[in-house]
Amino acid sequence: MESPDLVIDVNVAQELGLTADEYDKILEIMGKTPNFTELAIFSAMWSEHCCYKNSITWLKKLPRESDRMLAAAGEENAGLIDIGDGLACSFKIESHNHPSALEPYQGAATGVGGINRDIFTMGARPICQLNSLRFGDIKLKKTKWLLEGVVKGIGDYGNAFGIPTVGGEVFFDECYNINPLVNAFSAGIVEHGKTVSAISQGVGNPVFIVGSRTGKDGIHGASFASKDITEDSVNDLPAVQVGDPFQEKLLLEATLEVIETGHVVGMQDMGAAGIICSTSEMSEKGGCGMEIWLDKVPTRQKNMKPYEILLSESQERMLVIAEKGKEEEIINVFNKWDLSCEQIGVVTEGSELKFFEKGALVAKVPVWDLVLGGGAPVYEREYKEPAYFQDYKKFNARDVQIPEDLSSVGRFLISHPNIASKKWVYEQYDSMVGTSFMGTVDPSDAGVVRIKGTDKALAVTVDCNSRYVKNDPETGCAMAVAEAARNIICSGGQPLGVTNCLNFGNPYNPEVYWQFVHSIKGMKKACEAFNTPVTGGNVSFYNQSSDEGPVFPTPTIGMVGLIEKKEDRMSISFKNEGDIILLAGVLKEDIAGSEYLNSYHGINESPAPYFDLPAELAVQSFTSKAIKGNLVSSCHDLADGGLFIALAESSFNRNKGFNISLPEGLRKDSVLFGESGGRILFSAPEEKVAELTLMAKDGSVPLVPLGRVEENAFVIDGENWGPVEDFKSLHQESLGKLLASSL
Repeated sequence: MESPDLVIDVNVAQELGLTADEYDKILEIMGKTPNFTELAIFSAMWSEHCCYKNSITWLKKLPRESDRMLAAAGEENAGLIDIGDGLACSFKIESHNHPSALEPYQGAATGVGGINRDIFTMGARPICQLNSLRFGDIKLKKTKWLLEGVVKGIGDYGNAFGIPTVGGEVFFDECYNINPLVNAFSAGIVEHGKTVSAISQGVGNPVFIVGSRTGKDGIHGASFASKDITEDSVNDLPAVQVGDPFQEKLLLEATLEVIETGHVVGMQDMGAAGIICSTSEMSEKGGCGMEIWLDKVPTRQKNMKPYEILLSESQERMLVIAEKGKEEEIINVFNKWDLSCEQIGVVTEGSELKFFEKGALVAKVPVWDLVLGGGAPVYEREYKEPAYFQDYKKFNARDVQIPEDLSSVGRFLISHPNIASKKWVYEQYDSMVGTSFMGTVDPSDAGVVRIKGTDKALAVTVDCNSRYVKNDPETGCAMAVAEAARNIICSGGQPLGVTNCLNFGNPYNPEVYWQFVHSIKGMKKACEAFNTPVTGGNVSFYNQSSDEGPVFPTPTIGMVGLIEKKEDRMSISFKNEGDIILLAGVLKEDIAGSEYLNSYHGINESPAPYFDLPAELAVQSFTSKAIKGNLVSSCHDLADGGLFIALAESSFNRNKGFNISLPEGLRKDSVLFGESGGRILFSAPEEKVAELTLMAKDGSVPLVPLGRVEENAFVIDGENWGPVEDFKSLHQESLGKLLASSL
């Protein structure tokens, strides 16, 4: 686009994704008409992806403090929470939605690479990964192509990089036909005092670019992620990055080694907007400027233009600020790992970034005016309640006929792609490489990973039922936080903190923005209740198309918890015949928002399921005490598919069935398949039930005995629904068969 005779005006600015008002503001800031490189810098840094201009006002309302917080939201590349014993956990979740919609393999692979760099640029060694994936109608060939590409990209990159994938979620709905969602989570461990900040300080200190060479992949990727997907988006393929996991593995080891020298002042991953983002954010944080020599940047292509070098999002690169006089020691470490390490500039006084090419100044921009928290624009968008919201409240379960054969409903649900085992997906991921994942025999509701050298483990999860959020954003988002906390509690852990990935449609649509605002309100309320501050994350707007409109509002919650002692770790599996099966939590006649209502009955218009936050807190507190008191044999939260799916999943791993009687007075389909919140399924030795019952009463928690663990059958109200193996086979094989049939 750049040429010597290009006249810079508002039309050029709008082509780069800026508004007319933003162009006027740039003219005011610069005091002149910017050249193309300078305008391109502003277009990238003022994109939603980089400066959160349409979301930051509301993001600031989320809780961001706790006694364990070591880095507040937005301060560093990732969140940092104290886990005791002189250790901290760094964790974060981010989206790679738009790239994955066009090129699923590289889009997903580079999402994995980017999120892991956020962790190890802080000095933490990544120990586990999760992902949250959303796709369209599973019967479509395009959905199969996207799913295969995304899963292979995640698996190939993560497996080669050597970090295990220990859990996640996959959800299908036609609202994601055009716009799949690919959210990647990573967590790592670092010793106190060995972290590195994303900061630039010390006039005269050298600036290094390390890792891969810079190419034309990913140019304007941040701007691309800040607009709707259209039929012309395929023309934006240069905005999709290309990853190299083996290069990233070398970069990880070199980075952790160079930190040990003690000569690193600051370090930042080059993600969205590449060099310009790293130089500006690090400089703003340190209150300084930089002089950067673009002709010193190692490139993959010849004759790259200044704006191409600055905005390239080539993967496996980082910016390192080192102590002056220690250049040789820094270079030697990266040479040892056969990685490029080139000094491309110096830290300067003042607050300007100056970019030179062969001695000529090609761009000069003020640091503060580029970045989030500085002079970047901040907007408060109009929002209004969608018409559907009140219509959904009119739903009446009495209008839904109860099926005569409930066992057929159970078979339908356990085969549904949103509930069936994601074995087809997770078998492509290495869950054991490089660490001690605890979950291959008896899984927990959260992924559990031992922390080497201690008796502790991390419990990690990603959760969001986007249908609930569509039906009622405030309640649905609060339920996502509650489910994440419930997963960690049921695994024997204590929730510590949240990272979020907020996936929504176009923020200029008032109804979409209403969904965003009310999701934030629900998240705030729930995070405060669970004392899980938000440590950071990602906002991904513009997940919509002109043909199909916005995706379901999907505020994915990534949560980290701590299991203090390995003996506290709890799994979902029924273990002993004769154990009593109990249900904790409020039983409601509620099928709203459930997979049963939506998929079996084809009714999409209903509220979110019943949810009571104080009752949820009470159930989780009771559960934690029961596990730590060694009173229960298994523990499983109720979520998608309700009680029946929780019972079935508890049966599969050790082939133990159940014989239960449903409580009277409520419609049976509601008890079995309803998805109201705040409920947990236990099995416990009979001699422990009296103590559990007393503990539940003291905590004002309803606790209902349902029946017993029995061998090899699902028996409900005296009716034998069939052997465990029949349901297990449906659960394990259905997704693979659906994908094979969609060819």
